[in-house]
This record gives sequence, C-alpha cells and structure tokens, in this order.
Amino acid sequence: MRLLILNGPNLNMLGIREPDIYGRETYATLCEKIEAHAKEIGIEVEIYQSNHEGDLVDKIQQAYYDFDGIVINPAAYTHTSVAILDAVKAVGKPCVEVHISDVSAREDFRQISYVRLTVELTITGHGIDGYLEAMDFLKGEILNQ
Repeated sequence: MRLLILNGPNLNMLGIREPDIYGRETYATLCEKIEAHAKEIGIEVEIYQSNHEGDLVDKIQQAYYDFDGIVINPAAYTHTSVAILDAVKAVGKPCVEVHISDVSAREDFRQISYVRLTVELTITGHGIDGYLEAMDFLKGEILNQ
C-alpha cells in the first residue's frame, strides 16, 4: 500500500512559523515521524510539500496512478482552493484532511474548508501526530474495501 502525504504552503516553515500555534517541531521532524510510522505499520509513503497550488494539483492527479490514498494538509489553500477540491474528487482515492492546529478555534475564514467536502475524515488540532492518525485510518479503510 502506498500513501501520498501532501503538504501545502508554509508547512516547510514548521518550527519557525508561529510556534505558539504550530509547535516547535520542524518539517524535517514531521517527515521523520511519518517515515518511521509508515515503516512501523508496513506501508510506503511519499511526502511532498509545495507552496504552489498547481504543483499540489499535479501531485494529486499523479495519485490516481501511483497511490492508494492521500493524506493532505492543504494549509492556506484549505480555505481558498476549489482546484485542490476538484483534483481530490477527480482522482477518487480515499483522502484524509489534516491540520496541525485546531482550525475550529481560529479565525472565521479558517472555518471554510473546500477539500472537506470530499474527504473521508478531517483531523485537526492533534499536532503533527494527526498525520500518523490519518495514515492509520487510511490503512484500515483501504484494506477493508
């Protein structure tokens, strides 16, 4: 089983950007935790981050051919990108939306999530461990299909 772990804009700045909201763990730490967990649960992952919407859409479209499911943190594109929503809908792969912070307790504009209209599950406010929960969920979902 192969999962695409997709990260949107500014997630490469983890540990630097607003550590009171996103924590002090770095993007490298996030990637290390994801890879270690993937090994532990016996799956393959590819981790990808981009600050560019079109790059994220291209990677989602690639998932149609190369992956069994998607874990996505669209970051700021959560609240603005119909293109990402449409790409996730088009590929039809099981998908979990992850947010490090509890977006429900933040600014009004963060209450809108376009991608949430098509995902199986949304995990918010669990820090970077939310990615591991998403991987576990997808493994169970895909194996039970």
